[in-house]
Amino acid sequence: MNAPRTRVQRRPVHGVLLLDKPLGLSSNDALQKAKWLLRAEKAGHTGTLDPLATGVLPLCFGAATKFSQLHLDADKTYETTVRLGRTTTTADAEGAVLRERPVACTPGQVVEALDRFTGPIAQVPPMHSALKKDGKALYEYARSGQTVEREARHVMVHDLELLEMQLQGEAPFLRLRVRCSKGTYIRTLGEDLGEALGCGGHLVALRRVATGPFEDAQCTTLAALEALPEDQRLARLLPCEALLPAHARIALDEQEAGRFLSGMRRRGDWPDTEAAAVFGAQPHALLGTARVKAGELIPARLLSPTEIRQILETQR
Repeated sequence: MNAPRTRVQRRPVHGVLLLDKPLGLSSNDALQKAKWLLRAEKAGHTGTLDPLATGVLPLCFGAATKFSQLHLDADKTYETTVRLGRTTTTADAEGAVLRERPVACTPGQVVEALDRFTGPIAQVPPMHSALKKDGKALYEYARSGQTVEREARHVMVHDLELLEMQLQGEAPFLRLRVRCSKGTYIRTLGEDLGEALGCGGHLVALRRVATGPFEDAQCTTLAALEALPEDQRLARLLPCEALLPAHARIALDEQEAGRFLSGMRRRGDWPDTEAAAVFGAQPHALLGTARVKAGELIPARLLSPTEIRQILETQR
């Protein structure tokens, strides 16, 4: 006879957990595991990370989910290894081998190819991706053996750095560091780079080392989080305003803060800005985001009084 399952008592949790996502786990599975460990009521992430990839995955809890959308546009940095001379059905190591070719390129040709893939480029999204067509993820079509038309997408590769190169031997490879805009498919980049070198290629390793202002050195693993006593796990969270590093800071006194939280516009001598993080001065607490136009503070995303009270209670 099976023992009855213990019901987890959820609680309000507010903040950002910088997770070092493990290999093989989907972003949603990682989110649900962290949510369970923190006993959080509400959680979300700032964009998915491929199960093949490890690295920085910011998870948002409670009030922080109101600002997660802002982080979707952040630039990303990856370190990846491209196995040359072999193409696969998925452009990574999990797929079946499609074709093998000798690697005859020179180091000079590699450098020239990297230069060609730096800057604005067009990519055709891979079939094994979560991008949707007609309401259905591309990987669902791929799993059923279908290939559908995909339009090329324009992305930006800010920097493409060669970390290590081996063009001889049984497993020639390039190890790269890529700083790029949102929406860049590193698997497609590796595959296209292999084609440009005349030998094909596929990804055998992928790690996101930075997203926006967050780096992998700041992250914690699920195993490390689970190993902590439950009352210490919340200390791993960053405050909600960690998602607003480039926002101008504005502080309001108690009366003005109350009016702002009710959605009213406020007037002051603030410079115009499209992105402001607004705080109550006493006690110091994030109230929400706003923009300033012609000295008028215009509310955007606001925390509720309940959320603010709960955050302040955890800081005592």
